[in-house]
Amino acid sequence: MIQSNRLGLFLSKPVAILFVLIYLSQSVLIIYLVKEKFDLEKQINFQRARISELEEKLQILQVIEDFQIGFNDEEKAELAEVIHSECKKYDYDPLFLMAMIYTESSFKRGQVSSAGAEGLMQIRPFVGKSLAGKIGIDWQDSTTLFEPELNVRMGSLHLFEMILKFKDVRKAVISYNLGETALRDRVKLNKPLPKSYINKVMDNYNMFKEKYQI
Repeated sequence: MIQSNRLGLFLSKPVAILFVLIYLSQSVLIIYLVKEKFDLEKQINFQRARISELEEKLQILQVIEDFQIGFNDEEKAELAEVIHSECKKYDYDPLFLMAMIYTESSFKRGQVSSAGAEGLMQIRPFVGKSLAGKIGIDWQDSTTLFEPELNVRMGSLHLFEMILKFKDVRKAVISYNLGETALRDRVKLNKPLPKSYINKVMDNYNMFKEKYQI
């Protein structure tokens, strides 16, 4: 017999053991329920993140659908995928990267400039060859630049390199178009930076932001 004088309770040993077992079982149940709640919240958050990611990709695809010229459905889907992944990698706003693409090539397949820049992000072959080596792209020749996914990967890296070098997004965008050496020469001589290209990019970016939500 277990006695508690203060409470005036008398418990037999089996009853006391039963109470202990009930307490322990309740504790185990609480721990289990807390873990279940945590796991469920984790799954919900994962699903929410997945839904958010899919919504982003659909919006990217919608921009491509609205402006692309010459791509089939499979290529459009692949292009949306690579734009999304590159933006995650370099922390770009997808609408900004697509504004760059639209400014460079109007999302037109096989675009070539008078200066010899090629593809969606208008990369010159000697620049493309260097970029390809940095990210493990198998560079064959300049035709590699006409592969939309590879072109976007190279262009995204090139822009990121300019951001790191100039520590300024505006200068990085200008250098993407003007060339790194030409921009450094202008800065060194204290010449005004050209505004035409950056203004076009920003106009297209603002247009996308008004029409799409990512």
